[in-house]
Amino acid sequence: MAYKAQYYPGTTSVAENRRKHMGHNVEKLREISDEDLTAILGHRAPGQDYPSTHPPLAEMEEPPCPIRELVEPTPGAKAGDRVRYVQFVDSMYNAPSVPYVRSYYAAINFRGVDPGTLSGRQIVEARERDMELVAKDQIETEMTCPARSSLRGATVHGHSVRLQEDGVMFDMLDRARLEGDVIIMDKDQVAIPLDRKVNLGKPMSEEELAKRTTIYRVDNVPFRSDAEAVEWVQRVYLQRTQYGFRPGVEKAQ
Repeated sequence: MAYKAQYYPGTTSVAENRRKHMGHNVEKLREISDEDLTAILGHRAPGQDYPSTHPPLAEMEEPPCPIRELVEPTPGAKAGDRVRYVQFVDSMYNAPSVPYVRSYYAAINFRGVDPGTLSGRQIVEARERDMELVAKDQIETEMTCPARSSLRGATVHGHSVRLQEDGVMFDMLDRARLEGDVIIMDKDQVAIPLDRKVNLGKPMSEEELAKRTTIYRVDNVPFRSDAEAVEWVQRVYLQRTQYGFRPGVEKAQ
């Protein structure tokens, strides 16, 4: 029988959404052009070739290595791309994803990535063209609501601040705002002004956010209501603190 990976325990909608994100089983909700993506990331000018840090691997004539022969390089590594980043910030008010889930998503589904998680932000470093695939995939799918998730490479604060009157997550550098019924960005992720506005699409409704979120909240889906998730969190905590992740020791007690 074929084994199907199980990435997260639980029976609630939050647990199911976490499994969808980690397993890359997400719905595409919007489109962003490569030119617009390049503009809001801010690492190079739209239309510019990818800058490189070394020649393409095919031209480097490296010495024989069995590991190198086993591991297929990513497209960015093959081309010699420099390493660049994308950083997401997610509101604590029912944003579709959260930093740890974004890190699991990147590590499970992409190669050559270096995910990092802090309290309200999540960064992925990778070769530039590989990183852009990770960024585009998240922006275009249900992992992101343009009003409750932001690209912020600097001054990320605001995820825990109450929402603005229009329901948009606060941003001290004012990179994104609601215009009409869509969210636009007129600055890149480090708040350098752009020469045009990038349309990120319509915000999700409160009902849709509550349905799609991966955040446990007492006013939506409380963590304590998911008995299976609680059981496994307690089990991991016990094995880590008492047995150093050595299940055999636990069984011998």
